[in-house]
Formats: sequence, structure tokens, C-alpha cells
Amino acid sequence: MFFISYATYGMDVTMKQKNQTKNECPDIRNTHKTIDVMLEIADAVNRTKTLDEFYKAIHKSLSKIINVDNFFIAIYHKSEDSISFPYYFDQKDSSVKEIKNISKTASLTARVIHSGKPLMLYKNDIENYASLMGVPIVGTLSKVWLGVPLKTKNRVIGAIAVQSYAYQNMYQKSDLNILNIVSQYIALAIERKEADEAYKKQRKILEKILQTSPMGIALLENRIFKWVNPEMLILFGYEQTEDFEGKSAEMIYDSHESFVKNGDTIYSNLSHGRRTEIEVTLMKKDGTTFPASIHISSADPDNPMSWIIATFTDISERKLADAEKIKNEKLQGVLEMAGAVCHELNQPLQALIGYSDLIMMDQESGSQLSKDIMAIKKNVDRIAKITQRLSSITSYKTVDYPGNKKIVDIWGGE
Repeated sequence: MFFISYATYGMDVTMKQKNQTKNECPDIRNTHKTIDVMLEIADAVNRTKTLDEFYKAIHKSLSKIINVDNFFIAIYHKSEDSISFPYYFDQKDSSVKEIKNISKTASLTARVIHSGKPLMLYKNDIENYASLMGVPIVGTLSKVWLGVPLKTKNRVIGAIAVQSYAYQNMYQKSDLNILNIVSQYIALAIERKEADEAYKKQRKILEKILQTSPMGIALLENRIFKWVNPEMLILFGYEQTEDFEGKSAEMIYDSHESFVKNGDTIYSNLSHGRRTEIEVTLMKKDGTTFPASIHISSADPDNPMSWIIATFTDISERKLADAEKIKNEKLQGVLEMAGAVCHELNQPLQALIGYSDLIMMDQESGSQLSKDIMAIKKNVDRIAKITQRLSSITSYKTVDYPGNKKIVDIWGGE
């Protein structure tokens, strides 16, 4: 297929153009007016908020110096081999939103995009080109067609074009230069707007990640909260982000001394590196405290506290787990020691019992030695009972002992 013109709807031809003869050339461009229009378009790059607003501003400004009754902006999608038309005006043909498989057509727009050069064709040129390509003309044939590429630093991203169905001499060669300058502004605006859209998209993704993070995250300026995520509200028991924003970080410390001390520590650590971690006791809205780990990153190494990102994690469970681990390790040590004591005592105890029985065999019942041996056996039995108790310990507690000491209470619970 051969595409010559692409448009959505038309604009009335000016009264001055209606009074012109078929081949009459419009007035020579006013240089000062052209410069004013270029400045106006340049200003529109920053003044407009969206590409659609920018396209309309360009169309309106261009109409002051050249005829734009038939005007379109085309964007090239290389990976999809297509051209879309975000802005499209035409007096004759209906709207065209997209052309697919553009490499297989003889589109004038595609010709401009692929060559990367401005193009000005008259009716005969267009007919000859269609005949050469062996494809039919689609759409109303214009008497003159002008197109210029939209170029960024590294690639051609599309094209802009104007055409006239009424007058062959509607445009001058210099109009290609005007369109070429305008195309640079359009390409710049598209590049900026696309970058803005990409930034906004990335920001939304980042905000989503921060919003759903399982840890508290805050942005602080000189230890003043500027932004917090929802987890910070849950962590500290507040209802809304406004409870934090604009407030001093002192609100989450259990004392002014702790706030100052940890601030000094953070500053000192960040002065030697861009990241640090501290463990500190923090306070919730209701006054209860909890142990927390704070990971802190600084955005300004010269002034570490100016802008920092801090993440907060409640480590209460970790502390409990650590305490339980220490307790278990101590218990294991007690059990191992008890086992060793029992093992070492059993052999001499058995020897004492054996020797006592031998001595008793040679003594008369009721003698003093017999009584003494019985006392020894009684204490040996007591030691045996102690070792048996030690070997059965599965948990323990300590009791105070003279000399400011603590000893394991092996009879606890009895």
C-alpha cells in the first residue's frame, strides 16, 4: 500500500487562500514574525505539561507563518515496524491512528524517517514515486507535500509533515527549514516528556515498594522527619504520616540523652562512611519501648545529617531468641559439667562403699568404729543422691550464696 497523507479532521482554508488562484504563491515569510514563532515554540517546550498540549501549541504557533490546514506528527516504533500519529489534522481524509508493517509500504513519512532527511514533493513527484514503487496511491493526492524527520541525538523517532490539496505553490523551500527547526523542538519535547513519564513510572514503582516494605522507612533532613512509609505508623503506633512529618526524631527516643548520644554516634559513623547501623531502645506513641535496629544511609558525605534514609526494624523477637540461645548454652554447660562431676565421683564413691563394707565385716556390732563407718556410708549415700540429682537436671535456676555469689539450685522445686 502507498500512504500519501494522514489526518484526523480539517481546518478551514483562510479567506486569503480562497481568493488565491490555483498556482499563486502566498506572501513571502516575514523574518521577524518567523523568529517570534520560533521563540514561542521554544517556550512551549517548558510551558506545556503534556505532549498533547505541546502539539496543539505548535500547531497554533505555526499557523501564524505557514499553512498548517493539513498537518501531522508521526512517531516511529522500530521494534514494532509501525508509525503512530499522536497529532493529526487533515481537510480531506479521515483519521489514521497507526500504520503497521511500515517497511513494506511506500509511505512518504517512512521515506523521510528512513532517510533522516527533509523531503518536499509535488503532485507529479508523488505519482512517479507511486508508479516506481508499484503500489497504488491511498488517500487524497496532495499538490505539494513537505516532511521532515524528528531526530534525537542517536536516532530518528518520527516525522512531521504539512501538505496542500489546493495550491502547488503553497510552500517554499525555506518552509522546510522552518519545519526542520520546529522538528528539533518537538523531538526535544518528546524526549523530555518520555523521560518524565519513565521517571514517574519508576517513582510509582519505588513508592509501591516502599509502601509495602515490611520495615519502617523514613527520610530525614537534619533529624527532622520529611517522609515515612505506612510501616513506620504500625511500628510506632501512630495513625497518620502527618504525625511524623516535620517532627524531630527525638519523638521516637525514650529520653533526650539517648537522642543526643545516638545522634553523635550516627554523625561520627557517617563521617567515616555513607552507611551505618546502630541498635537502640526506641519509644512508641503509648510510651512503651522496644529494641530496634536502625540502618542509616547519607546522601551528602560532606554534611552527613543533612539528608538521610533510615530503616527501622523491631528486634524484640531477635533479642528474645538471643536470650533463649544464651540460656540454652548455659544450661548445656551446666548439664555437661554435671555429667562430668557425676562420672568422676561415681568411681571413688563406689570404692568408699566397698572399703566400708569390708571394714564392717571385721567389726563387732555396736563398736565405735562400726558407728563411724556407718556415718561415712550415710554421707557417701548422700553424695550419691546429689550426683543422681545432678544427672537428672533439665533446667535450673540460681540462688544467692555468701560472698556475693550465685550457685545453681540443684534441689529447686523440692
